[in-house]
Amino acid sequence: MYKNRSKKGMTDMSEFTLKTRLLAALEGKPVDKTPVCSVTQTGIVELMDEVGAPWPESHTSPELMAKLALANHELSGLEAVRVPYCLTVLVEAMGCEINMGTKNRQPSVTGHPYPKEIEGATIPADLLQRGRIPAVLEAIKIVREKVGPDVPIVGGMEGPITVASDLISVKSFMKWSIKKPELFEQALDLATEASIIYANAMVEAGADVIAIADPVASPDLMSPDSFKQYLQPRLQKFSANVNSVTILHICGNVNAVLDYMADCGFEGLSVEEKIGSVKKAKEIIGTRARLVGNISSPFTLLPGPVDKINAEAKQALADGIDVLAPGCGIAPMTPLENIKAMVAARDEYYA
Repeated sequence: MYKNRSKKGMTDMSEFTLKTRLLAALEGKPVDKTPVCSVTQTGIVELMDEVGAPWPESHTSPELMAKLALANHELSGLEAVRVPYCLTVLVEAMGCEINMGTKNRQPSVTGHPYPKEIEGATIPADLLQRGRIPAVLEAIKIVREKVGPDVPIVGGMEGPITVASDLISVKSFMKWSIKKPELFEQALDLATEASIIYANAMVEAGADVIAIADPVASPDLMSPDSFKQYLQPRLQKFSANVNSVTILHICGNVNAVLDYMADCGFEGLSVEEKIGSVKKAKEIIGTRARLVGNISSPFTLLPGPVDKINAEAKQALADGIDVLAPGCGIAPMTPLENIKAMVAARDEYYA
């Protein structure tokens, strides 16, 4: 009978599966080569056409959602399957109004349930039965059945800070953070609780990694002091209560809060090219977290050319990136060839 050896006991590097390699890399353990995947959205129009799973239909149908996610893994070589394709699933279930977007534009929030008052707001008892949450959970199960146990599934979602801002509107979020701190904290606490429930439901359905994107936590919107005082404790609570490896993605130049991000308890920190030096970022976070990224989605992966993608990817690997990945969600019009080029660069680097 095959005995399950702990990852710590792994000495033969050829034993890695895609899943054990990604998890080991995120946990800071030695791996034979840096994994290459996307922890952010992976739906591209070329693949929607190829497999017949277009947006917006793929946002609501579990079968199409799974089909499109699998296509990027199978046809580009990305070493994980990531679902879903937007940051509106949880907030819709919590009462936000959503525009479902188009074939090349992601869903977006158009209405907020608590723009004036959060007092008395609660998490719906049937949260996991609402909106598109059942479709996402079903899609994860379909993917797991298709890929088997050895391919990692990344469950993506909006982070608690962004959930809070969507529930009350970004305008109220900014205002309350200064003028009504008690309401601001209530919104953050409600959002954090809901996020944990949804994240753990994805883990139960079969996700190996939960990757949250929290654009509203960016220094572009919230000051580093606010991050430290209000946002960090909620992110710490989230990572401590989710039953899987977790990744925190924050958009923009996060150098001003990178040190605080490293104390949030996430195994991985996903960053854009805007941080500049991977080496310097690694020095700041030390052994507290691993760095994921940071190939530019809009300026490298989308326009190419392949040579530029190749050079940028190899540079990130040379600088010590722990998981090679797009720095943000893959733009829907990105050619499949360009994603393949990122994977090929990793393969050449280790050839």
